[in-house]
Amino acid sequence: MKKGIHPENYRTVLFYDSNAKQGFLIRSCARTTNTMKWEDGNEYLVFMCDTSSASHPFYTGKTRQIASEGRASEFASRYGKFGSLKSK
Repeated sequence: MKKGIHPENYRTVLFYDSNAKQGFLIRSCARTTNTMKWEDGNEYLVFMCDTSSASHPFYTGKTRQIASEGRASEFASRYGKFGSLKSK
């Protein structure tokens, strides 16, 4: 490996998935100033994630229902009444 091309600020960072309430300790140079006390009693810099392998449907096998109908039917139900008023 070439010297001097990699960041020097590698340290242990807690990547915390707020949806699954699960964290992963990884060496990283992610920019963060927030800290969190972890299960081992130590305090680490924390990088908050919305989705990780602990909460993503692809990895968990669970599907999420965002809407029972599609966007087109939502649009039709909201603006469909105006579609019946046609200019003659």
